[in-house]
Parts: sequence; structure tokens; C-alpha cells
Amino acid sequence: MADVTRRARQLIEAGFDRLWVRGEVTSFKSYRSGHWYFTLRDAQAQVRCVMWRGDNQRLPTSPEDGMEVFVHARPTLWEERGEFRLTVKQLIPTAEGGLWQLQLERAKAALERDGLLDPARKRPLPPYPERIAVVTSPDGAALRDIVSVLERRWPAVELWVVPTLVQGDGAEDELCAALEMVNALPEMDLAIVGRGGGSREDLWAFNSEQVARAVAAVRVPIISAVGHETDVSLTDLVADVRAPTPSAAAEAAVPDRAATQDRVGALARRLARGLGNQAELGKERLERTADRLGAAVQRQVEARRHRLEGLSGKLDALSPLRVLQRGYAVARDEAGRVLKRAAQFSPGLPFRLELADGEVRARTLEDDA
Repeated sequence: MADVTRRARQLIEAGFDRLWVRGEVTSFKSYRSGHWYFTLRDAQAQVRCVMWRGDNQRLPTSPEDGMEVFVHARPTLWEERGEFRLTVKQLIPTAEGGLWQLQLERAKAALERDGLLDPARKRPLPPYPERIAVVTSPDGAALRDIVSVLERRWPAVELWVVPTLVQGDGAEDELCAALEMVNALPEMDLAIVGRGGGSREDLWAFNSEQVARAVAAVRVPIISAVGHETDVSLTDLVADVRAPTPSAAAEAAVPDRAATQDRVGALARRLARGLGNQAELGKERLERTADRLGAAVQRQVEARRHRLEGLSGKLDALSPLRVLQRGYAVARDEAGRVLKRAAQFSPGLPFRLELADGEVRARTLEDDA
């Protein structure tokens, strides 16, 4: 039996070169070894297929049951089971976007389930950042564009470059490590992650669910700038701000120095005018207050003067001198005490009569009795 299956395999492999086959994927299984096993069928027939790990690892994800695909494969015979099958070297879905789109939709759905695409979690960018971390290739045009824009717009900013691969084998792991390193850098205000343009395959690392989650975990606000204006990646959706290009990311990250100087100058002029207006208004208010205070003081002085004159008149009317001027006199003894009663005038008592224009000395007569 082994000889039969071996000769059958040799005949099949000798009689067929690689060929393209179209069919629907069913019974798909991916084993721990990384090899894929599935069945390809159409309306008339079906055939078992295998795609070794070395060939399928170039694809972004595995196909799903029910997906129609083209496979470039070599027919052979599985000797142990005497089973005809195709050894697949390439697999291309017939639907637009293919496995790339399928993988993107799977990753996007997972991120959405975890709330990482919720607009409410997006943070505002700091208005005047002092330190910015840039996660990109140190040799790419993206970094040169970012540096050029920052030097022109806001040269005071301090730029920290975290180098990483941005495409090819190992790019996803390096991007995740670089984004994690941003969290360890001291006193960062903002981060930018991105690269220049390229094909879908070149940009694919930024559609990785793993990389998108690393972007979401950065502790400072982050701008994603991947490819050209028409390219939108998962990191764009997860980041706090999506910039169409690296240059646009740099423009969004910092204010424009000239525009800021103009605003500061305008504010200074408005402040000076405001202070001048306030000073003039204060001066006018102070002058009005001084006038009112002076008038109030004058009224108080006049009122008190009138009152004083009235009291002075009353006091003058009650003065003993006024009484004396009307023809009266006041008798005082030698000690100056006023003699008010007749009993105080003992015989021979010396006393003084105080008149309006002077004094007269007098004495009581002796009692004739």
C-alpha cells in the first residue's frame, strides 16, 4: 500500500505544476505549530488543503469558514492517508480588502468592546508643551518633517525621540516597547506616534490591535500621524488626536510662535487701555467723591457754627453782666460771696456793690435801736 500511495504522489506532483484554484473555505483549523488545515470546495467538488506556517505567517490573519478565496497551490497526495490535497503557498480572498480588512475589522471590534474608541476618553492637548516624545523611525522622513515644523513654530520645545521599526518583521513588538518607554520618560507633556506614507502592508503595524492598545495606554495625550491624509489606522482611532501627516501632527502639538507673539501684544495693548480707562474712571470717581466730601464737611461746619452762635446768644442772655447793664447791682462780702438775703447784711457789715461799670464799697448802717 505504501508503494502505491508513494507512486501516486510522484505521478500527481510530476503531472501538475502549481495552479490557481478558487473555492470556499470550510473546516478551517489552525494548530499550535502554526500550520493551517482546511477544505476548499465549490458546487461540484472539494479538496483538503494545508498551508505551512512559513507560508501563512506573511498574512495578517487567518481566513474564516465561508470565505471565498484564490489559492496558489501544488497538488500532492498525503501518503499516510492516501488522500489527495493541495499544499497552499498563497491565499488571496476574492472580496475587496481580503484578510487585511478582516483583521482590521476584528481588531476594531475588540477595541470598541473595551471602550478604547469612545470619543469621551480622548484628552485635550496641552496648549504649551515643554517636552514631546516622538515614537518613529530615526531614519524616516516623518521625523525630519516633525523636527522642521517644531523648530519653525515653537523652538523652545524639548524633543525626545524614541526609535522604533515602523514596518516589517518585529515592528509591532518594537512599537509597543517604544510606546511603553514613553511612560517611563520624565515629565513628558505630549507624545507623537507615526510614520510617512506607504502601502497597506507598510502601514499595517499601526493597524495592529496590540499596538493600538499600547497607544491607548500612554499616560500623556498622544497624536497619531500615520501615512498620508487618506490613510486611517487603528492608532488614529485610539489616539487622542489624529493628524493626517507627521507635519500636521507637529503643527497640532505646539502653538505658532509668531501668532502667539501677536496675541500677547494685542493682549498687552488691551490691558494697557483697560488699565488707563480704569485709572481715568478712578480719578473721576475720586474727584466726585472729594467734591461731595468737601460739600458735606462745609455743611457740617455751617450747621455747627449756627448752633454755636445760638448757644452763645443764649449764654450771653443769661450772663450776670447783662443783668447789671439793665440797672441792677450785685452785693458781695469781703470773701466775694454773693449776698442774696437781707439777713446776710448784719449791722456794720462791709460789702461791695458790683455795678455794670465798676464796684462801690459800702457798709450797713448800725441798728438805731
